[in-house]
Amino acid sequence: MQMPQVKLQSQRAKISLHTTDAAVNIQQPRAEQTIQQPKAEITMHTTPSKLTIDQTQAWNDMDLKSVFKRTEDFAELGRKSLLEGISRRVQEGKEMMEIEKGGDPIVAQAKRIAERNLKEFAIGWIPSHFAVKIDYQPSELEIDVKVNRPLIRNTPQHPRFDYQPGQVDTGIAQYQSLKVDFENLKFHGVNGFEMNI
Repeated sequence: MQMPQVKLQSQRAKISLHTTDAAVNIQQPRAEQTIQQPKAEITMHTTPSKLTIDQTQAWNDMDLKSVFKRTEDFAELGRKSLLEGISRRVQEGKEMMEIEKGGDPIVAQAKRIAERNLKEFAIGWIPSHFAVKIDYQPSELEIDVKVNRPLIRNTPQHPRFDYQPGQVDTGIAQYQSLKVDFENLKFHGVNGFEMNI
């Protein structure tokens, strides 16, 4: 006896995938930078030095006096001589008034007058110590510096992005199928009717 059979033959479906990768391109331009350095400003102010040499005393010590100084000295000498003369005359008058007290005032006065006229000799052209006066005022230097800061300018550049999206292409490489076959399959009807299916 043959058993009925059902034969199934199937084929799977196959999907095809084709992928294109995404692409990213990034560019970063350099920032633009400018730097300027202004020069520093320097101002200098100088007060000149001053040297003063006063030789007046040295010239006076060497008897090389100016007309004004010599006139002043002569006036002082005349005044001094006048006062000395008045004092001497008063003293001599007193001595003569007191002649009765004894002594010889006339001889004493003559002797003083004779001694007074003696001249002394000395070297007069050598000035005294520190007769030349020197005064020195040093110069002064004032420096003013004005610092100028650098001028820095920055211009940033934004990055540039270029994006190409990826793509997936799908398709069917093989369609599915199912084949069904029957063997030894019979239909039994009424009254002994029999039929192969």
